This record gives sequence, C-alpha cells and structure tokens, in this order.
Amino acid sequence: MKVEKIRCSWCLKFDQYIKYHDEEWGVPVHDDQTHFEFLILEGAQAGLSWSTILKKREGYKKVFENFDPNKVSKFTDKKIESILLNPAIVRNRLKVNAAVNNAKRFLEIQKEFGSFDIYIWSFVNHKPIINHRKSLKEIPATTKESDALSKDLIKRGFKFVGSTVMYAHMQACGLVNDHVEDCYRYKEVSSLSQTLTKK
Repeated sequence: MKVEKIRCSWCLKFDQYIKYHDEEWGVPVHDDQTHFEFLILEGAQAGLSWSTILKKREGYKKVFENFDPNKVSKFTDKKIESILLNPAIVRNRLKVNAAVNNAKRFLEIQKEFGSFDIYIWSFVNHKPIINHRKSLKEIPATTKESDALSKDLIKRGFKFVGSTVMYAHMQACGLVNDHVEDCYRYKEVSSLSQTLTKK
C-alpha cells in the first residue's frame, strides 16, 4: 500500500501547485536570473492568486525574454504596448511598467553589490531562516526581515515590492523555510539550506 506524502496544505489545490511545492518552493536560490523571475512573478501576483501566475509562467518567460534583466530594462514604450495586448500574461499596465523599471533598478544593485544575490541574502545574514511552523496559521504575511528588504527596495526605486510581496519572494527563493514541520519537504529543504548556502 502506497503511503501518500504529507505536504503543506496550500499546495493541494492542483497538480501544478504540487510540482512547484515539491521541486522549487523554499529551495535556496543563488542565481540572479531566478531572483529577477520571482520579482516579476510575485509583483504580478499582487491582488491575484499564485495559481493564476503559475499558469501563466511560461507566457511570462517568453514575454520577458527568459527573465533577462538586461533585455527587460531596454523595453521601449512600443514594446510595452505590444506586451499589454498579450493574453499570455496579466495585462496590467502598472505591473508591466514596474517590471521594466525594476529591471533597471536590479542592474543598479548588481553593479553596486556584485550580484542581486549578495544583496538580498544580506537581509538574512547570508543563511536561510529555518522556521518551525506547525500549521499554515502560524505563517505570517510579513516579518521584520521582509519589512527591511521592502523598505530598502522602495528607497532604491523598485515598484510592487511591498513587505507581503517580498516575504513571498523570500519563501519562494529559500531565504526562509516555511514548509510546515510535518511536510515531507521540510527536512529536505532544511538540509538543502545547509549545503546550498554560500560560505
């Protein structure tokens, strides 16, 4: 008899959620292009469900040049107008404009710190925060770390980077491990956090 794996309950709504939960969510990211991808996706999600964005992820990948901040930073007004006609993404002018603006700000951080990765991980002292959540009810929408990150990004001119959005980014990119303790991925991600953390 096959024993079903215990997972965080939020991911059980549809198969794409489960795949994302099992393979990506909470795994420490040290790749700038992936960080930029999640900045775009999390910003696009504001006010919507994550499932909506996951379903359009491939569309975003094509529209936003494989999440290359150099290319996105050069998007012209004409290019933005064409993007806003594309049903493969959420056609919200403020969010699309924010993505182009954030690409420019992203490049500025890379120039200042050497990489966006070095910058963002400094908000958790360069190692993942491994939480001990018993249930989804214990997971906050924001933390002091996401508050600080959000405040600094806003000061640098980023858009759609409120503390809630940035805490979602921190969860997705493994700066925090918010899998509940009885989820089978909790220990796996915790051990990954030790091996993938940069010295």
